[in-house]
Amino acid sequence: MTVNHPEDAIADLCARMRAFIDDEVIPAEPVLAKEDAAAHELLGQLRSRAKELGLWALGHPADVGGGGVPFLDFVYLNEVIGRSEFGQLAVGSVSMQDTIMLHKHGTDEQKRRWIPPILSGEFLPSVGLTEPDAAGSDPTLIETRAELDGDTWVINGHKWFTTGVAHAGYCTVFARTEPESTPRHSRISAIIVPTDTPGFEIVRSIPTMGHDPSDHYEVLLTDVRVPAANLLGERGKGFVVAQDRLGPGRIFHGMRWLGQAQRAYELMCERANTRYVHGSLLAEKGEIHRYIAESAAQIHAARLMTLDAARTMDSGADARIQIGLVKFWGARMLHDVVDRAIQVHGALGLTSDTPLERMYRQARYARIYDGPDEVHRMSTARRLLRDPGAAPWL
Repeated sequence: MTVNHPEDAIADLCARMRAFIDDEVIPAEPVLAKEDAAAHELLGQLRSRAKELGLWALGHPADVGGGGVPFLDFVYLNEVIGRSEFGQLAVGSVSMQDTIMLHKHGTDEQKRRWIPPILSGEFLPSVGLTEPDAAGSDPTLIETRAELDGDTWVINGHKWFTTGVAHAGYCTVFARTEPESTPRHSRISAIIVPTDTPGFEIVRSIPTMGHDPSDHYEVLLTDVRVPAANLLGERGKGFVVAQDRLGPGRIFHGMRWLGQAQRAYELMCERANTRYVHGSLLAEKGEIHRYIAESAAQIHAARLMTLDAARTMDSGADARIQIGLVKFWGARMLHDVVDRAIQVHGALGLTSDTPLERMYRQARYARIYDGPDEVHRMSTARRLLRDPGAAPWL
């Protein structure tokens, strides 16, 4: 597959992806949601099908064997993939950010060892950033320590919400390696830790929002020893490594949220057009008109904001303001649209007979992960106050 795709080719890819997600992944959701042996087997079948259809790992770099779809083009694809919460797993895009991070900052040996099994889907990567005893919104407070003992890093710390680590081949652990006198944003380094390393202990799956077990794990690192060569990027530049992963990831989140919101909107319209109550269809009620119109407006606004952020980032310009706006606005949009869809479905919306109750729980995560809304509003406002002319419309 070539790296550059003309616009009509992207439209074709999106159409093919939409057919796969809607016709094959979404019908499999009731089984996949059980997260048991049958779910694992079915997911494997879907992955094989995605590879067969040429839809596997499309956004991964071409020179490591991925599809090489350019960043902005993949943003459009991610909107379609996001229609199902299992879309990322089914088409391999769940490992894209970590692959790009490793591709950009890894040594030749690190790339040779880790990228092929990630790309094939043999295992997933994971990231150990969040800690239970340090505010996740301020990663300069990370307490996990890594000290050099000759040519070996010795790591001690406590992580949680380490997503997917039980199925991961390695975890990129962010740890304090530099003296306290060092500027606080230059104290942290990223270190690759194979998950089978002695002292790397998965304590539990953390029950979250109705998921028990969940895919978020608590991890203890006790005298974990890995080679000094496992340093990812430069020493003390862990924040640079993290932001190269998180920045694009927030845009990808924004587009996935749009996929979820669009699906909830479609379900809401379908219900309104078929449910008869108090002498007329719900679609004839004024309050339902408000739900539909406000949802359409929010989705459209969030989509334009997200595409603008993607274009800005793709151009090489500073997109921090645009990304910050997308993060908190998109998360709110997703919550509002799914909430209205549940309301239109009434009691049915509270059951697992529709995907809405699960979507609602997932939507609540969006206002916290990759930085809570409050932090993104604060940092964006500060940048705008320093330079009001940096507003995206100027």
